Amino acid sequence: MQSSLTLEPDTLWFKVKHCTKQGIESGALQSIPTDSEFLETQGMRFLVRILSNLVRKQKAKQSEAKKTQKSGQEFNPFLPYERDLFVTDISPTHVCLLNKFNVVDYHLLLVTREFEDQEMLLTLADFEAMWGCLQQFDGLGFYNGGKEAGASQRHKHLQLVPLPIAAEGPRIPLEAAIMSATVIDGVGKIAAFPFDCAVSFFDPDLFNHPLEAAQISLKSYFQLLATVGLKAEETSPKQAGPYNLLMTRNWMLIVPRSQENFESISINSLAFAGSLFVRNAQEMELLQSAGPLKILETVGRSPRC
Repeated sequence: MQSSLTLEPDTLWFKVKHCTKQGIESGALQSIPTDSEFLETQGMRFLVRILSNLVRKQKAKQSEAKKTQKSGQEFNPFLPYERDLFVTDISPTHVCLLNKFNVVDYHLLLVTREFEDQEMLLTLADFEAMWGCLQQFDGLGFYNGGKEAGASQRHKHLQLVPLPIAAEGPRIPLEAAIMSATVIDGVGKIAAFPFDCAVSFFDPDLFNHPLEAAQISLKSYFQLLATVGLKAEETSPKQAGPYNLLMTRNWMLIVPRSQENFESISINSLAFAGSLFVRNAQEMELLQSAGPLKILETVGRSPRC
C-alpha cells in the first residue's frame, strides 16, 4: 500500500520540542499555567488542573470576536495558521500545529489544510494523520465532535497529547476502568461508567502500521457510533449528534454528549480520560461537591441497555 503520509519517519518528537522552544521565544505559544491535584471517587482517580491565569486567552477571544464583527465572517485561527505554531506536514490533507493556549505540555493539533466543519464525520485521512503521529510517540488522541462536546473552533482538528498525562499516577487516570470493558462482537461496554459509551481495542503492534491502523480504526469508529445510537446517515457526511472520541495505540472510546457544560465547568474529551480542568477555586469546590463521575454522567447520556 502506497503511503499517503508525508510525515518524515522518526522526526516528530524532535520537531515538537524544537518548535515549542521557538514558540515560547517568539511569544506565539502562550501556555496557561496550572496547579493540579487528584480526586478519588468510587475507586477511580481523577486529575484536576486548576487554571491560574486565563487573562491572555480571554484577550485573544475578545480579539477574535472583534475580527469576526469587523469582517462579518467567523474568525478561523487555522486559515491561515500562525507560522510560529507550525510543527510539520503530516499528509496531503493535514498539518500539525502547537496548541497556542496549551495547558498540557506539547499539546498538538492535527488540522485539515482545507476548511472542514468540526461536526463532519471523521474520515480515513483523519485517522491516517492520527496514526502517523501515534507511530512516532505514545500519546492520547482525541476529538471533540461539535460545540456540545467541547469544541471551541469550527475548523476540523483532532488533538494529541503525549503520555503520561501527569508526572505521577497512571499514564491515563481512567485507563484501568476502560481496559475492564466487557467485549461482545468487537465492542466493549464499561460497567464502571454511569454514562453511555463504547470502546474497541487494537492489536498491540498495530501502531507500527499506521495506514492499516487507519483502515481498522475507521471501521471501528462507525461501529462504535452505531452502538451508542449515533449511526451515520449514508447520504450525509455530518455526524448524527455530539460526541467525544479518545484513542491511544491500544483502544478507541466514544462517548455521546447531551450538553457542553456542567454549570460553569466546560467538559471536553479529556474529562472522560480522567483529566478535568477548572478555572478557579469556586469551580473546584463545585467539582468536589458534585463529584467528577456525576458531572460526566450529567453531560453524557444515560447508558443504553
